[in-house]
Amino acid sequence: MILAWVISLLLLCSSLVISLEKLTALRIISLKTMESSKLDFMNSEKAVLECEQHLSNLSLLQENNCFIQPLAKNIWSISSKSKPVIQVHVFLDEKTGLVTRLNWRQAFE
Repeated sequence: MILAWVISLLLLCSSLVISLEKLTALRIISLKTMESSKLDFMNSEKAVLECEQHLSNLSLLQENNCFIQPLAKNIWSISSKSKPVIQVHVFLDEKTGLVTRLNWRQAFE
């Protein structure tokens, strides 16, 4: 009787250890995924910001990491080519060359 109780206690402890190992592995995967997603988001934002800054003179861009489309007079849509796709609408003042961000969103496929 005592032997059966000790064996069941050992099995319970071993299942607890297995569950803790799985939970730890999932937590590590979750943290790595969040870290890589954050870096991808920051890279997309940098690409959009660089295109936004050189909107009045697009020839200054070394690499074109964005899709740039005119929407209306002095209003442009800039989308990053890398994922996650960030879209911004900007207003370009022709007199001063100042670019003002009207809105932004993350585009989902």
